Amino acid sequence: MGSPLAEDLAPVDKRILIITPVFNEADNIERTARSVAAQTRAPDLWLVVDDGSTDGTLELLSELAAGIPFMRVLSAPQRPEERDSPDKLALAKEARAFNWALAQVDVRTYTHVGKLDGDVEPPPHYFERLLEHFAADPQLGLAGGVLDELGGQGWRRVKAPAYHVHGATKLYTRECFDAVGGIEERLGWDTIDETYARMRGYRTRSFDDVAARHHRRWGSADGRLRGSARIGECAYIVRYSLPWVLLRTVKTFKARPYVLSGLWFLSGYLLARARRRPKLEDEEFRRFVRRELRARLLPPRFRPVAATGGG
Repeated sequence: MGSPLAEDLAPVDKRILIITPVFNEADNIERTARSVAAQTRAPDLWLVVDDGSTDGTLELLSELAAGIPFMRVLSAPQRPEERDSPDKLALAKEARAFNWALAQVDVRTYTHVGKLDGDVEPPPHYFERLLEHFAADPQLGLAGGVLDELGGQGWRRVKAPAYHVHGATKLYTRECFDAVGGIEERLGWDTIDETYARMRGYRTRSFDDVAARHHRRWGSADGRLRGSARIGECAYIVRYSLPWVLLRTVKTFKARPYVLSGLWFLSGYLLARARRRPKLEDEEFRRFVRRELRARLLPPRFRPVAATGGG
């Protein structure tokens, strides 16, 4: 792919490409940039793609890039129908910006491809430790760090199963990235990718020894309740069954705001079902998802390896 950022290098050694789509992250991006610049194993190329920010993010990025040699700042082209939409998540703008930036380089020159959000502060050993995990487990295809968020009582861990890799902190081997078809430009992409990874025989895992700080609370960009509804809509898109969603709703009652989070999650699923939102039309995917969900209802010692992210 001819482009100003393409590099004529063969992936002989480990080479990391990180892409960070940002929109109105002026309050957070400097912290993220400083933490990436301080990595014990820095990315070989870090593309930060501004997606139409109006708060000075782009100007701040240009200043930061002057002092970080592996950082490049890009501006994603804007679609007219997206400029005034309040619901960036539903439009998958983040995934579109990621894919646009990816198209500006020759991904074949990298061994690992990652996404890091502009409100995440990774620890100094973040990429070094992830590379060690990949080296220790040849089947590991998608990995990331767990997330800590600031609450009323200090930093607290975002609860998620170990097989789930947060959309904010993903790092793929390029073989796995190719096998899953990259990032889909649709709501639920960060569940679709890891499910396809396990379908293709890769492990997916978030690691406790690389905890990153998330400076914007999960689901808060468009309001926490709307975020819960979007998660419910994602569950419909990725073919989760209604019985599983009902069980998940009960569990979500315990998330703040209590009870309402569960109700909005369920409403998001049911509204998507009533409106016949486009689902992922892949029967192999549907069967795999149903097998995984059934397996996760079993006691841990009876679960198949794939149901825990083992591939």
